[in-house]
Amino acid sequence: MKLSIDKSELQRGLGRIQAIVEKRNSMPILANVLLTASGKTDAGRLELAATDLEVGVRGSHPARVGKPGAITVSARKLYDIVRELPEEPIQLDASAQSYIELRCGRARFNLAGAAAEEYPTLPEFAPGQLVRLQAAVLSQMIERTMYAASLDETRYNLNGVYFEVLPTDGKLRMVATDGHRLALVDRQIGAQASGLASGVIIPRKGLAELKRLVDEEDADEVELGFEGNNGLAKKGDVTLVMRLIEGEFPNYKQVIPKSSDRKLTLETEPLVRALRRVALLSAERSRAIKLEIAENRITISSSNPDLGDAQEELDVDFAGSAVTIGFNAKYLLDCLGALAAKEIQVSFRDGDKPVEIRPSDDADTLAVVMPMRL
Repeated sequence: MKLSIDKSELQRGLGRIQAIVEKRNSMPILANVLLTASGKTDAGRLELAATDLEVGVRGSHPARVGKPGAITVSARKLYDIVRELPEEPIQLDASAQSYIELRCGRARFNLAGAAAEEYPTLPEFAPGQLVRLQAAVLSQMIERTMYAASLDETRYNLNGVYFEVLPTDGKLRMVATDGHRLALVDRQIGAQASGLASGVIIPRKGLAELKRLVDEEDADEVELGFEGNNGLAKKGDVTLVMRLIEGEFPNYKQVIPKSSDRKLTLETEPLVRALRRVALLSAERSRAIKLEIAENRITISSSNPDLGDAQEELDVDFAGSAVTIGFNAKYLLDCLGALAAKEIQVSFRDGDKPVEIRPSDDADTLAVVMPMRL
């Protein structure tokens, strides 16, 4: 393999795969990136591929190829080297002994690699239909749901975000829950909604990589499709494949309150700042805080026998009967941070019932936070 490629292209491609490459020693080769050169001269391409056997990404970049071929080398080390090089074309030359020589300007490196045949192959599949989605819409949906996915590996069916199509409404729904909070977002995608497989669970890591893909500067639209136990996303010359979570997602609709007789609207930023301050003296394990909601006022308080106590009041427009609710401060702060709304609407009934939080300007986004006993 012998080629020349612009530094910016190579750095961009290597940067994209850094979160995917496996750093554990169970299979050392998973810490590598597979480089494959094809074509000739100015019409050549360099493909960079990486996988951890659950998530894989493949990106194609323009290159001036002198000799097609393939090799696999340390993804992290190659990225570190390329990042420090000057803004000049980079020459890559792989030897038969699985070494790759890298030249840029007056700098020269020799990296030990491994034969391309030793690298695991990425799943090859073609979903029956790919649905084109706006990258910005998908990014916001992921942002507003992924925080609620469970980190408990024993509850594997909650370790991701549930994709559901609402064909009669032409909407795509994403839901996540860890049993303590729930996040739900609906977005209109029109008639093409019926072409997207429904009822699949995308794992957290796959979703994080999808978020990175849709957040890239040149991301305008993304094609998404599912088939069997695999998901696929395409953006230009980049393809992301992921293994879906097998299992049944719980009936999340049972968690959403059917009705709430108390509602209030308040600005998010003052609430977030007050929660952060008061939570400083909450118990480290439970992060418990108390919200006392009364006429025109919310009192936020915490108490820790080893540290002391804290209290702060906020003015609100509320005229209902008073109620006291306990929360894990982290759950509330995670929710408010993900919603990123200037103003929120809070709906609740009693102190032991789930609380609904919605952005004031978005009726299709919902967060539910379970209270805790104090």
